[in-house]
Amino acid sequence: MLKRELIWDFDGTLMDTYPAMVRAFVAAVTELGGQVDNETTYQLMRQQSVGVAERQLAAKYGWDLHDLRAGYQRYEQQFQTQPAPFADAQAVLAKVQAVGGRNYLMTHRNAAALAYLEQADLKQYFTDFVTAAQPFPRKPDPAALNYLLDKHQANREVAVMVGDRNLDIDAGHNAGIAGWLFDYDELVTVTSHPEAQVTKLASLLPLIG
Repeated sequence: MLKRELIWDFDGTLMDTYPAMVRAFVAAVTELGGQVDNETTYQLMRQQSVGVAERQLAAKYGWDLHDLRAGYQRYEQQFQTQPAPFADAQAVLAKVQAVGGRNYLMTHRNAAALAYLEQADLKQYFTDFVTAAQPFPRKPDPAALNYLLDKHQANREVAVMVGDRNLDIDAGHNAGIAGWLFDYDELVTVTSHPEAQVTKLASLLPLIG
């Protein structure tokens, strides 16, 4: 069935924020006297989450998790200045609107996500947003998705969660909707049974209607 109610993840789905995220994490680890390489950091973030990377390194070195997280967030804010949207993100968002559908953002990033969307001229395509400012549990818990779907009385049969990790797809399934996996570098070991799996956002265009 074609979809027209799209809930979007932000990092690694709409915008290529990982380069600055990796750089920030490595800088935070180094600042505390530890070592981690870019590739290990990237794989942890892509396949798991930033939180998993933080917990693993904090446990390895016996650090206070909050010290590592504070350093990461400070550096990430410094390095993440103007991330680029993935190719065809605007085309997919625009098609959703063109068919009478709606786009929603569901991110654990703070309000900076909205500023980045504004910079990229993408914010105009969104009906509503959930960010870190709202105290929802983290994905794959479906609470934030259910909030958006219920608030806008969305038909779950035509709704889908779009993300770059298994936890995004699991969150969609936990909310009773489909999941589309954007695995642009084919790095994910897929365990979440997405209804569609693509390496380019343009491949989603035929699925919208």
